[in-house]
Amino acid sequence: MKKFLIGGGLAASLILAGCATPPPATTAEPTSSAAGTSSPAAGASDFLACMVSDEGGFDDKSFNETSYKGLKDAVDQLGIKEKDLQSNTVSDFATNIQQMVDSNCNIIVTVGFMLGDDTLAAAQANPDIDFAIVDYAYDNPPENVKGLTFDTAQPAYLAGYVAASLSQTGTVGTFGGMNIPTVTIFMQGFALGVQHYNEVKGTDVKVVGWDTNAKDGAFVGGFSDVAGAKQVALTLTSQGADVLLPVAGPAGEGGLQVAQESGGKISSMWVDSDGYLSMPQYAAVIPTSVGKGMDVAVFNAIQDSLEGTFSNEVFSGTLENEGVYLAPFHDFDSKVSAETKSEVEQLAKDIASGTIKIDA
Repeated sequence: MKKFLIGGGLAASLILAGCATPPPATTAEPTSSAAGTSSPAAGASDFLACMVSDEGGFDDKSFNETSYKGLKDAVDQLGIKEKDLQSNTVSDFATNIQQMVDSNCNIIVTVGFMLGDDTLAAAQANPDIDFAIVDYAYDNPPENVKGLTFDTAQPAYLAGYVAASLSQTGTVGTFGGMNIPTVTIFMQGFALGVQHYNEVKGTDVKVVGWDTNAKDGAFVGGFSDVAGAKQVALTLTSQGADVLLPVAGPAGEGGLQVAQESGGKISSMWVDSDGYLSMPQYAAVIPTSVGKGMDVAVFNAIQDSLEGTFSNEVFSGTLENEGVYLAPFHDFDSKVSAETKSEVEQLAKDIASGTIKIDA
């Protein structure tokens, strides 16, 4: 079964940090030792798993695409059938979910905070269908609804610490697609990580684009406007930011463009997936990424539905269970000091153990 590993994976990755070839600063991207080894369950060939995307579609190099990989992995490893629909606008959500209901899906996975209300309404109207939603959870969910959430403040905190260590100008920046909790949790964690760096090092690295007290900052206004995101990124770099964290889905490419065009003066991180791998044309300007194991969480929800063990218990991805992670430094490995790597590894341990709690 493809499940997140608890504790051991984090400890192993940190212990291996002393090897000749450095691994990721924290946890590796979530994988499963059982990947590709699952045998189709009884009735799997008749089981239909369905997915509805947020705007941006399944090729956004971000949260839709990573979630979609979980659906495809379930098809490949469990022998089930699948159906998917891409949403272009908010107005597509309810219609697309209803189409999946009409298709007699056994489980419908919706992707994104913005689908929360429509997913709940459909689940309440169709108690015989299992529903899972990425990046959303309900206080009192129906028995057939499972929230798949991710505490991205944890790895974003580590990313902020790294960003502060890399900055040559003493200013770093972050911006979001929209002012919603699944975006601002990254921004808050990032800024608090910079704040911690300043406390430890006695420095004064500034964060533009986010105010930790007001919990408000710079936003594009959507997740598809690359040109708009580029303008926001340019505004932040004009204020001195030389390391960026865009939290804007596919629009975040605007931040990567600004970094790429800077001639090495600016770098830009990525979120949801390892941008070095998902956005290879920008690999040279990506120090690291703040990732979420949405593919594994989606796979697990589908498998549980197939096996009759589905529950409405909310899943929360953390550093401890490897549901969230800080990606490898890749081409920036030599630019991140051994001291910073060691400090980030300890921070990851302290966050996973609960010694450090992040107010996001």
